[in-house]
Amino acid sequence: MWFMILDRRCRRQGTQFFFSGLLVLVVIIFGSFLGQAAAASSPDPTEQFRPFLQKVTDVLADPTLKTVPKKEQSQRVINVVRERFDFREMSKRVLGQHWRSLNTQEQAQFEQLFTELLQYAYVGKIDEYTGQQVEFTQQRIKGDRAEVQTLLVDANKSIPISYILILRGTQWMAYDVVVEGVSLVRNYMEQFKEILLKDGYPGLVKQIENKISQLEQQQKQS
Repeated sequence: MWFMILDRRCRRQGTQFFFSGLLVLVVIIFGSFLGQAAAASSPDPTEQFRPFLQKVTDVLADPTLKTVPKKEQSQRVINVVRERFDFREMSKRVLGQHWRSLNTQEQAQFEQLFTELLQYAYVGKIDEYTGQQVEFTQQRIKGDRAEVQTLLVDANKSIPISYILILRGTQWMAYDVVVEGVSLVRNYMEQFKEILLKDGYPGLVKQIENKISQLEQQQKQS
């Protein structure tokens, strides 16, 4: 008699295990399907970045660009760059934990200063563009983050450049650029960290303002 009871228990448990396993399998498959559907519905970062980088190179290749003053040249380029770069996110990341200690006005001030610094330090080097082309190699997506890998190609060499992106609504926005393995954000973050430890936030602002003035004077003299 006991083996009949045991047999019924085993069959009942086996049935429970079967349906439990089936439920888990359905959840896994359905969850995987939803994940794939969500990924499929997300915009493609490369397809969004391709026309943007083409627009940047078109501005740089415009023969009228070098007929205007340096400040206007860099302003034309930065106006295009703003379309696909999240300077607030960049500013937040270069300051790290110090960003949270700033009030809204200070955050806006720092974003403006940091954007202006980038404009003079990098966008200002327009003369270095000599017709290089951009080749897209691959991309990686993880949730609301993505990386678009490219090569900047000219006759002599190819430079690997990766754009680190964050999804804002339906738009992929860049918040970091990695050139030959060197992160722009991390580079500035390490520099700013030392200044913040030594001179605090007011000291950092003062040094950035001085650097902008210095770069501005260099542009006027060139």
